[in-house]
Amino acid sequence: MTASPGGGAEQVRATFASAVEAGLRAESVRGASDAEIDAMAEDQRARAVPAAAREVLRLIGTTHGLWLPGSSLGVAAVRGEAKNHAVATANAQNAELSDVDGALVLAAHGGYTYHVVDGADAEQDDPQVWLLTEDEPARVAWPSVSAWFKAITPDVERYRERLEIMRETGSDFLPPWAQDITVGG
Repeated sequence: MTASPGGGAEQVRATFASAVEAGLRAESVRGASDAEIDAMAEDQRARAVPAAAREVLRLIGTTHGLWLPGSSLGVAAVRGEAKNHAVATANAQNAELSDVDGALVLAAHGGYTYHVVDGADAEQDDPQVWLLTEDEPARVAWPSVSAWFKAITPDVERYRERLEIMRETGSDFLPPWAQDITVGG
């Protein structure tokens, strides 16, 4: 499931570029530095940060914009507390992660759902991502970090269509996310 070295990061960059090409404003997100990423991993006691996950955080790790709105994602939002909750969830479910203590939590939602890289896989370029949700069996939900990133990438076309309809109907209200999307002229 691991791509060739560097392959996962390249796929992440390609997914991001496709979203920008579709009309996402690149300036609507802000990436994290390697030092910030390392501090997040250290706070989580993660074994390592896979290359593909590091690339995600370099792109959207400080401000994630339309990627998983309403969820905790990024170097300031997903720290040791989120990891502690994810570990407790995994342990309560007897999840089949090989190294839950060394795992890296990529995202958290509502204090009950976590997107996690198993610590045993953390040194791989583009490892699988587990979905841990309270009261549901833990499972591998995405075959790789790059597939996870693609799956959570906002549907920019859908946002653009909604904006165009709002503008055509003369709506006085534009949602806050409208500033993150360009509409064709």
